[in-house]
Amino acid sequence: MTDDRKPTLGERALEVRSKNAGPFWVTMELFMRDAEGYATVADEGFINEEVIARLYDLDPADVQIFRIPALNVVKISYPRPVAQGSLRDRDVHAGQHHVPLAALVPE
Repeated sequence: MTDDRKPTLGERALEVRSKNAGPFWVTMELFMRDAEGYATVADEGFINEEVIARLYDLDPADVQIFRIPALNVVKISYPRPVAQGSLRDRDVHAGQHHVPLAALVPE
């Protein structure tokens, strides 16, 4: 029996991570293995403001996407749902925000 399942971004990338970008912003980074993988994630038809907004329940106008071809990296930033360290903050370092992004499957 073969596995016909397509790999997720997390499986295709060298690393997918999220972190604080100050107390009010989260930044996620997709470090791809090569130019081919980068081309997949940099494609605006695959990852764009609307896709990120749906994944994270955001306004697309609040999403910033930076494509860095020289490094095979796509960086995504958006406002934190609550301020870092506030009473309702469940991830002070924003270290788990990347999980839904890493689970995406490219076509």
